[in-house]
Amino acid sequence: MRKSIGRRILEELLKPKFKYKGLSVNMLGLPAFQHNFSKKSFSNEIARLRNRGFIESKNGCWYSTKQGKQYLIKKQNSLIFFISYISKSAPKNLLVMFDIPENRKAEREWFRFHLKRFGYVMIQKSVWVGPSPLPADFLSYLKEIKLEDCIKTFKLARPYEKKNN
Repeated sequence: MRKSIGRRILEELLKPKFKYKGLSVNMLGLPAFQHNFSKKSFSNEIARLRNRGFIESKNGCWYSTKQGKQYLIKKQNSLIFFISYISKSAPKNLLVMFDIPENRKAEREWFRFHLKRFGYVMIQKSVWVGPSPLPADFLSYLKEIKLEDCIKTFKLARPYEKKNN
């Protein structure tokens, strides 16, 4: 998955590093944060992170706040990958319906990504069908990140077969 500008900035602010004339450098003295973003995009993201309380400036240097560290940890945890040992060609006999709130868009995209990896197909944006069961560690993680109430599963009496029109 591609990282956002904001996430890369926060990660860089949390890494231990050397300073040279107020600039973060690696042990060879080269700039630690190299990016290919436009200056405007970078400036806008710095402003957005500051407005959200994720970073602050002290003595001409930028630092991550406690809130910024918590946000980054949450983002890093949302990238946990799971493996399903059920064949993707197994009968699609589990219907998954979900309504994950808009303010949890990253988790919703992460959830859809994993449904695809598990061999599920989309019927509608939030209605998917695929082989059962979902991996136990995946279900446990859904509880941990408090998504279990947003997701409902139904075992189908007959496997789903896509109709060709």
